[in-house]
Amino acid sequence: MIELLVCDVDGTLTDGSIIYSSENIEYKAFSAKDGLIIKILPQIGISVLLLTGRSSEALRKRALELGCSILENILEKDKVLIKYLDERNITFKSTAYIGDDLNDFAAMSLCNFKACPGDAAFEIQNLCDYVSPFNGGRGAVRDICENILRQQNKYEDFLKLFYL
Repeated sequence: MIELLVCDVDGTLTDGSIIYSSENIEYKAFSAKDGLIIKILPQIGISVLLLTGRSSEALRKRALELGCSILENILEKDKVLIKYLDERNITFKSTAYIGDDLNDFAAMSLCNFKACPGDAAFEIQNLCDYVSPFNGGRGAVRDICENILRQQNKYEDFLKLFYL
């Protein structure tokens, strides 16, 4: 059973675009569909960690809205993930990872379930248990999370949260 979902940000939760204003403010676009399921996952027993090699105010705001943990400016994601799991007594067997590019490869390799958006790097797609037909920032995370919930027979629990 998956207890923790680790999710990369740029190229996974976003389409990978980095936009700066003339005032040097960074903008990111996130899918509301991805956000809906990320916000709900803890209610069905899956916590969420956003693990990214960059840092941005937009991401911190989004993580706060979604109620998930975030680790930013991480160059060696595998080493940081090992420490994070150890401190929380979580196993790699109960961890899923969604990533899209080569800087995710080492950390993804450690996890039980690995998935990526449809536009992920070739090497990442070959590593994954599931490749979404959707691209990063375009519903891939929602699709992958629904896949995880179906595998664990928790998809109906997710739907019931919206039934009256």
